[in-house]
Amino acid sequence: MTLDIDPPEPPTLVVSSTGDDEYRRQEIQEHLGAGAWEEAFERWSQETSIQSDAYQIAIELELFDRFDFFWDQFANRVGYAAPGIPDDWDRAEYHEDLTSWRQASSINAGLAELGQIVCDILKDEYLDWEEEDWGDDLDLPSFE
Repeated sequence: MTLDIDPPEPPTLVVSSTGDDEYRRQEIQEHLGAGAWEEAFERWSQETSIQSDAYQIAIELELFDRFDFFWDQFANRVGYAAPGIPDDWDRAEYHEDLTSWRQASSINAGLAELGQIVCDILKDEYLDWEEEDWGDDLDLPSFE
């Protein structure tokens, strides 16, 4: 299904208050704002199975704002943490229009799909980080 929607603003990533940015969130944030988020969101909106009512719930709950993206230096990839609807949504009256497990699952799956698309686009089209960028921080044995 295709959602005909405008992308929300990219999430604001939380950078360590110590200034140590080993997860490179500041750089990722810049790339999200420079088009990676919009590009990923456009691709996602063309592929997602999330229904418009579930999308609206996610918007109202500001779930898109709660994504986290970070550099995983050991796996040489961008990682993410997607927000989601908690398991107790039905008992906690989480949102008045959230009425089924199907909606909750659809939202959670859709957000996970978006997170992966963002990571793929960042890695493939925006980031040019080599493993040696982080080599000084690793204590790896030499096999020479």
